[in-house]
Amino acid sequence: MTPEHHSIDISSQAFWDSTFDERERSFARLRTEAGPTWHAPLPADFPYTEPGFWAATTHQDIVYVSKNSELFTSAEGVAVSPMPKEPQVAMSFFLTMDPPEHTIFRKLIAAAFTPRQVKRIQHQIEQTARVIVDGLIGAGDVDFVSACSSLLPMHTVSDMIGIDQKDREPVRRAAEALFGAGEEKMATDVDSLTIMLTQVELLRNAAIEIAEARRRKPEDDLMTNIVQAEIDGHRLTNDQIGAFMILLSSAGNDTTKQTTSHAMLGLARNPEQREWLLADWDGRIGGAVEEFVRWASAVMSFSRRATRDTEIRGSRINAGDKVALFYCSGNRDASAFGGTADVFDITRNHNPHIGFGGGGVHYCLGSHVAKTQLRALFRELLTRTPKVEIGEPVWLKNTFVHGIKHLPAHFPA
Repeated sequence: MTPEHHSIDISSQAFWDSTFDERERSFARLRTEAGPTWHAPLPADFPYTEPGFWAATTHQDIVYVSKNSELFTSAEGVAVSPMPKEPQVAMSFFLTMDPPEHTIFRKLIAAAFTPRQVKRIQHQIEQTARVIVDGLIGAGDVDFVSACSSLLPMHTVSDMIGIDQKDREPVRRAAEALFGAGEEKMATDVDSLTIMLTQVELLRNAAIEIAEARRRKPEDDLMTNIVQAEIDGHRLTNDQIGAFMILLSSAGNDTTKQTTSHAMLGLARNPEQREWLLADWDGRIGGAVEEFVRWASAVMSFSRRATRDTEIRGSRINAGDKVALFYCSGNRDASAFGGTADVFDITRNHNPHIGFGGGGVHYCLGSHVAKTQLRALFRELLTRTPKVEIGEPVWLKNTFVHGIKHLPAHFPA
């Protein structure tokens, strides 16, 4: 029998239009419940039949579901909002696979990241970070998001894949539109699913074109490694490489972009932490980056489906039920982070955050690249723009990304 929807509403558009802090008050109350709670489906602008979802809001429950892929499958889709399976698979690649299939494709991608390529990517990231900050020094009033946060992640993706300079701007716009589809819909009256599928096709075609070129004429780059990688007789097809590009452009772009904006805002509001970091950069930046990721919680949620009847701390979950993993809630759970869970604190010495997922087979494959970008960019920002002033953010209204749409900044001459 399907349970009644919980009295705390975390499904309505009004809830997701409220601030992060307002939503967190509701999640904090749900974290006191005996187990996951049952809720109505999130809003969608196309027909669906989902009865609702279980909300895993505690750090403990999110980690439990994440680490039990046999009991909680990704193959039926990973979106919390109702969405047809086909576009989810097209956008998510091996995020919507379970082992052993997932294991093969994860190994294929990992095989392309040779030590030589990792070193090359790191050098490109550091070089691009310097160029970005060169353009900020003395720039005066700018939108930090468009002038800084959004640049390095997509530059990195473009460098890794080998996207031609002339094609980079439309690729960047397509990647950003994937998660801004809700707001774009309001501006264009085109439904969000159509907007997403349009961007998906553009990104897919860009990657396939490069893959075919590398098969004809290999180069010393990551895409050549990707098309040549082979595990147990498996190689990536064009469609799979196109799907990887979509995943890389979305997961590898918007998450790091948003973490950069949140971290810059956090440091501006806590100048004593900025000074603490600069006093021992090499010794402290590693822990600071972990707090950047926890605090931002750029990806707020993913979901799984129960493969059989089960139970989580007294909540009886039926086979086929959707279980939503609210990372944004788990990353504010006092049981995992202590009494300062709701505070930005780069001096935190125990930080089991779930900003890259709750562990298990789907732990973020690109976490090292994301951390490299954050270290490189904040080294340049904090050492070369000490007098930057940060204003009040304009927030992105979104049910998936914890986003800052605009962040006013002033870089004095």
